[in-house]
Amino acid sequence: MDLSWLDALAIAAAGMGAGAINAVIGSGSLISFPTLVAVGYAPVTANVSNNIGLVPGSISGAWGYRRELEGQGKRARTLAMASASGSIVGAVLLLTLPSEVFDRIVPVLVLLAVGLMLAQPRLSAWVANRRAEDARDVGAAPMAIAFAAGIYGGYFGAAQGVILLAMLAVFVPDHLQRSNALKNVLAGTVNGAAAVIFIIFADVAWEAVALIAVGAVVGGTLGARYGRRLPDGALRILVVCIGLFVAFKLAFLT
Repeated sequence: MDLSWLDALAIAAAGMGAGAINAVIGSGSLISFPTLVAVGYAPVTANVSNNIGLVPGSISGAWGYRRELEGQGKRARTLAMASASGSIVGAVLLLTLPSEVFDRIVPVLVLLAVGLMLAQPRLSAWVANRRAEDARDVGAAPMAIAFAAGIYGGYFGAAQGVILLAMLAVFVPDHLQRSNALKNVLAGTVNGAAAVIFIIFADVAWEAVALIAVGAVVGGTLGARYGRRLPDGALRILVVCIGLFVAFKLAFLT
């Protein structure tokens, strides 16, 4: 597909916005995916190209949060396996099932994540008080949620960051910015695993991938630089607001 310079600029700008939002919260695909569709790409091609293009931005965002990732290596590796497994399932579903399958459940999942985020301080204290002192850092619940979020992320992915951050904040108690850093690793894992499937089996618009990738790297770097300075309370409010917007958009505007 031949792109005008205005279309190319719009795609790169959307990639930068998506990369920045993904580093801070998630839901960046709500910027980049519609942009690709608007310039003329078919929805599935736009989806897979957007996913591949956002992988470098996920890496730059995770690198920007590297200080918050210190001491979370085992936790990240354990949850990343669940995320990658779910992502492969989601990617296969995208290439085989009609989009209507997920249309009704996704807004509900996002609203549930918003509710978890609102109740996070009390819920995380409740979970922490009931964990044995020698319990493993990652239990069955976060593994299962990471797997389910990976399926959704491999399938589409808008707001997977909201879902992952809410899960981590409640079931893996830690400072919210450290949870956000881990969220970036898991979201990047999801995008990366799905990208392998898409590169092999899907129709990819490589010019769009390149433009999204360049923008996402810049956006991810900037998002991590400034997002990691947000106090936990401000970050929680921002996640809730973005989550409500995403749920409304997916439920009523698509």
